[in-house]
Amino acid sequence: MDPVFDQRRYLIPFRSTLLPQIFTDTLVIGAGVAGLRAAIAAAEHGEVITLAKGDLKHTNTAWAQGGIAAVLDKADSFASHIQDTLTAGAGLCDVTAVRRVVEGGPTRIRELLDWGMKADRAGKELSLGREGGHSASRIIHAGGDSTGREVQHVLIEKARAIDSHQLRIFEDCFSLDLITPNGEIGSPVMGAITHHPKYGLQVIWAKATILATGGAGVLFRETTNPPQATADGLAMAYRAGATLADMSFVQFHPTTLYLPGANRALITEAVRGEGAYLLDSSRHRFMQEVHPLAELAPRDVVALAIVRQIAKQGGGHVWLDCRHLHDFEARFPGVAALLKQFSLNPAKDLVPVHPAAHYSVGGVRTDSQGRTSVPGLYAAGEVASTGLHGANRLASNSLLEGLVDGEIVGRTCAEMKTGGTNGTKPAGWTLPARPAPVPIVSDIRPSDQGELDLEDVRSSLRSAMWKNVGIERTGPKLMGVVDMLNFWARYTLDKIFDEPVGWETQNMLLVGALTARSALWREESRGCHTRLDFQSPREEFRTHDLWRRGLSTPATLGVEQGVEKSGRT
Repeated sequence: MDPVFDQRRYLIPFRSTLLPQIFTDTLVIGAGVAGLRAAIAAAEHGEVITLAKGDLKHTNTAWAQGGIAAVLDKADSFASHIQDTLTAGAGLCDVTAVRRVVEGGPTRIRELLDWGMKADRAGKELSLGREGGHSASRIIHAGGDSTGREVQHVLIEKARAIDSHQLRIFEDCFSLDLITPNGEIGSPVMGAITHHPKYGLQVIWAKATILATGGAGVLFRETTNPPQATADGLAMAYRAGATLADMSFVQFHPTTLYLPGANRALITEAVRGEGAYLLDSSRHRFMQEVHPLAELAPRDVVALAIVRQIAKQGGGHVWLDCRHLHDFEARFPGVAALLKQFSLNPAKDLVPVHPAAHYSVGGVRTDSQGRTSVPGLYAAGEVASTGLHGANRLASNSLLEGLVDGEIVGRTCAEMKTGGTNGTKPAGWTLPARPAPVPIVSDIRPSDQGELDLEDVRSSLRSAMWKNVGIERTGPKLMGVVDMLNFWARYTLDKIFDEPVGWETQNMLLVGALTARSALWREESRGCHTRLDFQSPREEFRTHDLWRRGLSTPATLGVEQGVEKSGRT
């Protein structure tokens, strides 16, 4: 990776003492399921500020059509859900993380129901659906295909019911960088520098900072993610010295609507859970020949099978057959309304579908309580890498993770108010309480190098990631995209921008480079990472690859032994 990626500690020049100052006990960056649940928990032990990049109704959580996986049926078991998660994770799940989230799920779901979540029911009983990779019906939905929107609504209402002196929510507030007293790796995080279109730049000082910024789907030309998913939290954490893990693992959702001129709108996996079929160009149901679970195989299996079927048959898509499903419009009103916009009737018409980038499996490495490798910084939800998902996320485990780990992190960060005396924290986490800010100077000189058009860089980056770091990868293509990213970075990361589109593009270049380098390093096929030049899993790569600013190669962390080996500086 070009040295330019590690040279810039902050995106902009500033002097902290000259900017407006805001103080809080806990700063939560992100306002989806993990961020709001963390904020609600943290508000029980101190003052909280939560930052939303846009408005509260447009988060990755709000876009989630699928449901929440949890063991609520007497015929189901924790052991079964754990095993399904481990199977989907292809040998890279950390069992402790899986058990924590699975066993914590029912409590968090009942809590949501108590707070007013309108879950789908059959009479008085919850309707439990089934999705890919699950051996039992354990998926809770709301509004058929609007589960994320309902979860977001419930959490917003709960957060807003808390006294505003205890919990404040800043919408349309862009977080540029985490602030540390110096640029050394391991320096504690003390809050963030932010930008608001009305109030401009501000420094928010916090005793504990929680990242819950979601993923990086917009790195790819074809994605199910909202426009806000530009990898900002991952980039901020890396610049602050935190360790990122397993960046090669990007999950591609098998079924998004594929029509010229249309966005790659998600068609929820619950449709296949209800019995929809995938058909090739000759109307043959091909998934039965690929996996015993056919259309309900894990997502990596289905997505890979679709792109290979398209390569074999030609064209740009396969078909989703919903014609035999009863009451489709009542069961999936959001999908039905989407299809109606394009004059498609799922009761009569086949639906053209194609995979798209969906979920960042890797992220900021944390321990069981959400602590990162940097003192004072926590992470939860999609931005985090806890070991729960391994090499491939099991369907509907993401909202579950946000609820369970969000609550844990929000509760755990109380330790920072007491000066960091909890002996269970990692080495280096014992800190004195910080009653006052410290002066921080980011001195960045204007660049005199040539300029590139920002929109061209962004568009080319997304196209290059889709074509070369997509569902099928090869060493030569990965090396090529690394070179492309290095070139664009040399003429983009050296610049100073004064609005979010520039900062987002810089973040996307950094995280795209880390993703490509991780994929190049991982010379095997495992989970949602497929290398055509290394088509089988290899035991020497059954390990987490850890990336940190200043290292040219990753450290590794074994899944079972938990022994970290250093990368090169």
